[in-house]
Amino acid sequence: MTTTARSAPFVDASGTTIPVARTWHGKRWVAGAIAVLVVAWLAWLVIDNPRLDWSQVGHYLFADKILSGVLVTIEISILATVLGLVLGVVLAVMKLSHNPVLRGISTGYIGFFRGTPVLVQMIFWYNLAFLFPHLVVKVPFTQIGLIWDTNNVMTGFSAALLGLGLNLAAYFAETVRAGIQAVDAGQTEAAYALGMTPSKRMRVVVLPQALRIIIPPTGNEFISMLKTTSLVYVVAGHDLMTNASQIYKQNNLIIELLIVASLWYMLMTAIATLLQSRLERRYGSDAVRLVRKGGLAARLLGRQQPGSQAGVVA
Repeated sequence: MTTTARSAPFVDASGTTIPVARTWHGKRWVAGAIAVLVVAWLAWLVIDNPRLDWSQVGHYLFADKILSGVLVTIEISILATVLGLVLGVVLAVMKLSHNPVLRGISTGYIGFFRGTPVLVQMIFWYNLAFLFPHLVVKVPFTQIGLIWDTNNVMTGFSAALLGLGLNLAAYFAETVRAGIQAVDAGQTEAAYALGMTPSKRMRVVVLPQALRIIIPPTGNEFISMLKTTSLVYVVAGHDLMTNASQIYKQNNLIIELLIVASLWYMLMTAIATLLQSRLERRYGSDAVRLVRKGGLAARLLGRQQPGSQAGVVA
């Protein structure tokens, strides 16, 4: 049975326990006590403030409009994360491509969307009608097609989804690229030995292994996305912050409604953090080491007949 370094007794060569005098860390206790007092004082200033009506916080915490905003916030976060992840995979593969055109397009996309604020991007999509009053899809050189009013299509929800999703794709692209490059080079060699084309090698061998490295960081991006959705307020996307602001503009309970919104953001973040920890346990370092020790392509190659060259190159 092993013991920790802190709890293990000190013994001499004969096995006799040597008494040890514990050091009293007085400064640590003093610093901790001061920190507790400061936090308690700040909390008292907020809780005991006569201008803050906590009954209104409880009243609006589960109001229908607040709950509908929470659902929209979760919906935007999930859809934007999925959009960003799918597009990020495509951009990462393009950036790793030997085709200079695809590589240049991917590099330009990533540079543009990472270099401009997400708030500016959302406002741009929301005001797209100034640039294109109508969205038209038709067969070239004919009048066959469909036409939509841009104002009807580009609602606050659509603008938020595009702004957040397309921006997130630029960051996901770098994460996915790093995950792909982390896959052992032997996997690629084994895939080529199986006669796989570059596209099939990426789809069947590399990406499934890279996902074990990519998935855990997506939790951080999703948590960040939950809080970034508060920017949807500027395009009136009916999210949590938008609905809370609409309420406090009517009753002037600004601080109370901001506390309500903060409590919901904290709850959603806590749940997302719990899910992220589960993802990290599922796709953590042990899984990554397993992939690097013996990946998919190597196992496929090992299934070939030992003396059959046709089985290798087929």
